[in-house]
Amino acid sequence: MLPYFSDMNSILFDDQQSEQLLPFTFTRPVGTFLVGIWTIREKWESVLGRSVSFKPYRAYLTAKYPTHIGHDNQYINGAALPDSALVTAIGALGMQQFISKAGRVLAVRSAVAVEKFEEAALQASGFQGLEYPAEVRMLHYPEDVFRMNGAEIKQDFEIITRGRVSADCDDTNRLIAREQIFIEAGAKLCCATINASAGPVYIAADAEIMEGATIKGPFFLGQHSTIKMGAKIYGDTSIGPHCKVGGEVSNSVILGYSNKGHDGFMGNSVIGEWCNWGADTNNSNLKNNYEIVKLWDHVTGRFRSTGLQFAGLMMADHAKTGINTMFNTGTVVGVGANVFGAGFPRNFLPSFAWGGAQGIETFRFNKFVQTAEKVMERRGVALDEIEMAILQAVYDETSSQRTWEKQA
Repeated sequence: MLPYFSDMNSILFDDQQSEQLLPFTFTRPVGTFLVGIWTIREKWESVLGRSVSFKPYRAYLTAKYPTHIGHDNQYINGAALPDSALVTAIGALGMQQFISKAGRVLAVRSAVAVEKFEEAALQASGFQGLEYPAEVRMLHYPEDVFRMNGAEIKQDFEIITRGRVSADCDDTNRLIAREQIFIEAGAKLCCATINASAGPVYIAADAEIMEGATIKGPFFLGQHSTIKMGAKIYGDTSIGPHCKVGGEVSNSVILGYSNKGHDGFMGNSVIGEWCNWGADTNNSNLKNNYEIVKLWDHVTGRFRSTGLQFAGLMMADHAKTGINTMFNTGTVVGVGANVFGAGFPRNFLPSFAWGGAQGIETFRFNKFVQTAEKVMERRGVALDEIEMAILQAVYDETSSQRTWEKQA
């Protein structure tokens, strides 16, 4: 292990570049993103051997994600995924030093609280900067979550299963490459086919895989989540805790507490928490002309090339779809949007949009709250004042994106 002081305090910070991960970072720090089997926070806690707190970029998130300051503070960029070289470099930092890569600060060690994570600001405050020489695995854009997910499942699986023994399952299931399948105690599997020959499969405690489901690794299923009967799940897919998933899913990440309970295709997508897909909702992940996919960029206010031929749907927290909803390739849906109706809606639906191809209006906040309370109550979670304040802040900030409000 690295020579960390026992009283060192670790913090995952979000910098200005984390805005490129909107609309997901409207409601969460980057360190809470699920990539692989673990969230980024869990990855760092595993490596460091201690709990970490957050320093969000957006002030309204601090009530839910407070920053804990100590006498020896180790700030780590929350978009960075740990590897041995980066962990070693961070552990070697002296007091009032920082490391950066191509102008982006990766880590800072400080005896006092740090507010700005920019090279110029740190140098002006007397910090010594060091250039990090190796490559860094980082989330720059939302599509990086599904793009990097398969490799992260493999890496997390090796760490999380080390020295542990998988639980058994009954002989109604067909398991291929059994040594690459790990089942936690309490998980339920019946009449399922799991093929881990192309990558590992990890099934968390109290998860369930129902009859007739077919799963191909790399794959992760979180605690209390369910794969429904006859589902077809392709590799490089992670499903967080408390989800229900059916139909066909390929190379996608669902952060948690969301439902895709019916038939329909989800591919090369990232889905936030408290989302629900109505029956036969589908997203396209490949353009008819096979061209590179573009996604809406909240920072520039225009569409940005992903450099990818396959890219599907980016759907933020609390978004919902009606029955038979269809999403075009490379669609971005904001927080609290409710999408329904015939035809393909536009490729960018701002937060709290209500409607679809036939027309859009605003999902008024009081009506949204009524729905959110019912949805969260079903999972035994209360919509408390802190969460309400976050959602109100998002509603207010994104009003400028709801251009129809200006025309009313």
